[in-house]
Amino acid sequence: MPLYTTDALILRTYQLGEADRIVVFLTSDRGKKRGVANGARRTKSRFGGGLEPLTLARLAYFERERRDLVRLSYVDPVRSPLRSSDSSVLGHVGYFAELIDECAPEADPSETLFRLGAAVVESLGGEIRVEQLARYVEYWILRLQGVYPSLLRCHICGGDVSDGGRLDPAAAGMSCRGCATGSGFVLSGASMRFLREAAITAPGAASTLTLAAPAARELERAHRQLISNHLEKELRSLRVLRAMTRDDARQAVKGNIT
Repeated sequence: MPLYTTDALILRTYQLGEADRIVVFLTSDRGKKRGVANGARRTKSRFGGGLEPLTLARLAYFERERRDLVRLSYVDPVRSPLRSSDSSVLGHVGYFAELIDECAPEADPSETLFRLGAAVVESLGGEIRVEQLARYVEYWILRLQGVYPSLLRCHICGGDVSDGGRLDPAAAGMSCRGCATGSGFVLSGASMRFLREAAITAPGAASTLTLAAPAARELERAHRQLISNHLEKELRSLRVLRAMTRDDARQAVKGNIT
């Protein structure tokens, strides 16, 4: 039974029996894996805090042929965004982890997806606004999945869409202002500029992009519909983000009143 050592991104865990956990993790060289962490739920587990979602780690596992589950030997955490004190960052940890988990195929290596996930961990808690990072990550994951519409030309007339238009998730196309109908999501020129810059910007440099709040809201609505259409369901972590947004709004109103 060979032992593999690799860099990995922890995506999620769930209980197995009384003391163990199933761990879903994305490796840099062998794609997404599922493994058993024996004794991980015990107080003095050797895995410690290395199994928290979106932890970047160095880990080792044993794998047998024709077995769906590997067996984790050790997990050495390198970096975790859960150390942040920013509630917005903490709220997005589960969202990023679930989004990557849902879109990463089993045992199918994607160096680009792994680098994107690792860059998310490095960026959280840095200078970049987490909402801007989310729009960047959503764009790239949808692009890697092959479902992001072309940003070059109107899919109806072939006209220019650089100054904005309408994105129709159902038709998987971007239409210019002249061809735009009532369906889909209006994207301004600011949104289009962000997307075009995101397309040529490495994950580690995402903080250099500019995204104003109105454009961020446009892209948030459009991306979440694209993701729901692609996965044929809504991500559970979005409920947490929506609840946080409502709480923040209530706090802002209370602050203005007082």
